[in-house]
Amino acid sequence: MKSRFVARTLVGLTVLAALPGTAFAQAWTPGSEIVGQPIQVTTNGVTNTVTLVPGGQATITTAGGRVVNGTWTAANGQLCLGNGVAQECVPYAGPFQAGTPMAVTSSCGASETWLASSTNVPPPTQGQRGERGR
Repeated sequence: MKSRFVARTLVGLTVLAALPGTAFAQAWTPGSEIVGQPIQVTTNGVTNTVTLVPGGQATITTAGGRVVNGTWTAANGQLCLGNGVAQECVPYAGPFQAGTPMAVTSSCGASETWLASSTNVPPPTQGQRGERGR
């Protein structure tokens, strides 16, 4: 009896591992976890801060403190930033995790590290109650 339970548990965990985030991916909107959160983008030893604003606007604050207005989109596995003159895209297949750097190669061929210090917490699912059951 115990071995059946262990076997079923292992099969269940194997299925979950084989389908990473399938249930979560359906509810995830690309960019939603980082909108409004500063992201440190380091390229060639220089770190700029990118902030994505709802509605597709973005600000890029350079290491020297200059603010550049731009736009952003997230679709088809790409996160793209534009500044009216140029556009650069990086691979973006899943949500950022706070404190976990992502090493990527941009569409311009630059090696970059993207780091979100914090991310937005997804809203509770319908029917989920707070800590006091309300």
